[in-house]
Parts: sequence; structure tokens; C-alpha cells
Amino acid sequence: MRVSIDENDRSFLLGLNRLKSATIHEICEQEGVTATAVRQRLVRLQGLELIERTQVKEGRGRPHYTYSVTTLGMRLLGDNYAELANILWEELKGIDDEELRCRLAARIQTALVQQYGRNVDAPSLQGRMEQLKQALEERGFVVELDHTGPLPILREHNCPYHDIASTDASICELEQRVFERVLGTKMKLSECCLDGHHCCEFEAHIS
Repeated sequence: MRVSIDENDRSFLLGLNRLKSATIHEICEQEGVTATAVRQRLVRLQGLELIERTQVKEGRGRPHYTYSVTTLGMRLLGDNYAELANILWEELKGIDDEELRCRLAARIQTALVQQYGRNVDAPSLQGRMEQLKQALEERGFVVELDHTGPLPILREHNCPYHDIASTDASICELEQRVFERVLGTKMKLSECCLDGHHCCEFEAHIS
């Protein structure tokens, strides 16, 4: 499951990473908060595997503990690819050779299909949509399935490509094609955030 943290946690992790490894007392001095507040945050972030505790024994005295950011925590701190994605998409759209541009776009689509569809293999469409929903949630998407109508709907409450889509709606078409290939059925983008709706809705068409 993809881990999500707020700005306070991010600031705390960045501060701890600057210290490299620190005791609770040292963290308190840097953060300007009480030991109780620091301990509570450390316990929670340890539970998310973003911070690790190491026992340090020096001389004959009692051992003490230091805290540091884990590899997962470091990865999360650097997990901001929106700007890079925007640049790469602009460079792709700017390729003059149409055949090359289409070939690269097709490869991107296939890569996304392989990523999202790795564990989507249920015999029923409803089962596959549930599996796709889980795969998207693991990557930080806020999605839900609606089976109240005649056709199942996959509803995205946060657009993963908002910055790109605001200037180039073809990214929405790419996402639609990816979902179609993963689910093995036609999908219709019936509502889109770019049109002023509160979410994006992909409606399954059962042939």
C-alpha cells in the first residue's frame, strides 16, 4: 500500500534526515516541541516504516536509542514526479516525427497497462474492476466503484495527471485506453474534472 503523509510529517522527516541520526532529546531541540510529542510522532512513523530505531551502546553506561529515516522514508521524501512528468509529456508531444511520437505513446500506454493490470485477472468484469480499484489505491489514487446503475462506474476523486490534463486532454484519452485494455471492455469517460465535475467517471460498456 502506498504511504501518504501530511506536510507536518514531511517536515519532521526532512528535519530528522538533516540530523542523519538523532536521539529524542536532539530531535526535541531541533523541532522545539516536547518529548511526548516527538515520541508520539516517532511511534506513528515507525509504524509506517518511515523511521527506524537503533540501539547505541557506548562504554559502560546504559544504551540509548537513535532514530533515522529509512530507505522507504527517503523514497517518499523524493516522491514528487509531477514536474518531471509534465516535462516528459511536453517533450513527447513536441516530437515532429508522427510515427515515432505514436510509437512512444503506445509504449507508455503498454507500460501503464502492465503496471495496473499485473493482478487483474478475475473472470467477471466486476471482479476485474475491483482488482483495478485496488491497484490504483495502492498507487495513491482515491477511487470508488459504483454498481448502482445499469453499468458499473469507476470514479476517480483525484486526477493523477491534473497538471498535464489542464493543457492537454489527450492524457485523459490515454488513461481511458489503459483502463479498457486492463479490464478487457470498452470504457466511456462520462464525467471529467476538466469540465467542472467534482470527479472523473469511467463508465464500463458491456458488449
